Amino acid sequence: MSLAICSLKWEAARGGPQKISYDSDGYHLVRFPYAADEESYDPWKMHAPGHGGDKASAFPDRRSGLIWPSHDGWGVLSALVFWEAAAEPTEYRARFVRDPLGSSTGYDSTATTDGAATRGGQYRSYMWQMFVHPGTPLGLKVSARGAGDKKLGTPLILAEFKLAIHTDVITP
Repeated sequence: MSLAICSLKWEAARGGPQKISYDSDGYHLVRFPYAADEESYDPWKMHAPGHGGDKASAFPDRRSGLIWPSHDGWGVLSALVFWEAAAEPTEYRARFVRDPLGSSTGYDSTATTDGAATRGGQYRSYMWQMFVHPGTPLGLKVSARGAGDKKLGTPLILAEFKLAIHTDVITP
């Protein structure tokens, strides 16, 4: 079975917490550096800075939050998100989104997950599977919410976003 893999990692220990800025959908598109020294793995160049624009993207612009699938196939998406400790959030949300910037096929969210805050740290992992296609980027979007569904700027301290594409999906 053939797999094409992209694995992205960002951590505050290398550059400070990731500030949260909300888009019109009420979620923050998590950004990832392009540098190989961030423990990322991208031999298929699915997270290359040249994707999706006339000029190269630079972390932490919005395009640095995208994975561009290299193949058609069955995509297994996974993510890990650590939030900075904070008392105000009562709920944490995440979703995987096809074309989160509306640059190709149009915004299409899937696998939205929410959960109540727990005592102590907020450490969440997510997984979803779906068909993926070159030309339709994928993103991980998150949100921290407080009383009255207030969107909070609680920073991230670690995030990982991974895509494994099964390229040999058979049909009957």
